[in-house]
Amino acid sequence: MVNSLVVAAEGGQNPVLPHTSEIIIGLVAFLLLFFIIKKFVSPKFEALYAERAAKIEGGIEKAEQAQAQAQETLEQYKAQLAEARAEAARIRDDARIEGEQIISELRAKAQEESARIVAQGQTQLETQRAQIVAELRGELGRLAIDLADRVVGESLEDEVRRKGTVDRFLADLDDTSAPAAK
Repeated sequence: MVNSLVVAAEGGQNPVLPHTSEIIIGLVAFLLLFFIIKKFVSPKFEALYAERAAKIEGGIEKAEQAQAQAQETLEQYKAQLAEARAEAARIRDDARIEGEQIISELRAKAQEESARIVAQGQTQLETQRAQIVAELRGELGRLAIDLADRVVGESLEDEVRRKGTVDRFLADLDDTSAPAAK
């Protein structure tokens, strides 16, 4: 009841409800504001939104392209790495084969050199042996002549006799040493 007394005292209008003119002016202002927002502001927001969405989508596409390119580069790198490893293995095998060939060549040369040195040593030994035998024959011949002079008592100064005696003595000596050597 108190409310109805307050309403009646003011002139019969409800204080909670605005005046009709205020409603119309508010409605016109709202429609004008809605039209301005719809005509000018909203398209700019939509354009900004579309631009931002395009940038984001373009960024995602660029990122996908970059990732695809990185993947392709990684595959190329892996292929090059595998190729380099195969090349390194081939070079290693070639080097090992070449090293083995060099070693075998050096061994062959060393064996040839060793055989040459041994043959040269044998030749030197044969030469020295022949010299020693010749020297020993000469010395043995002189000793035999001296001994024969003493035993026989005659002089073996005559060259022909002396040579015949030495040759006979050496032949006898060779005959006796030949069975002992066998």
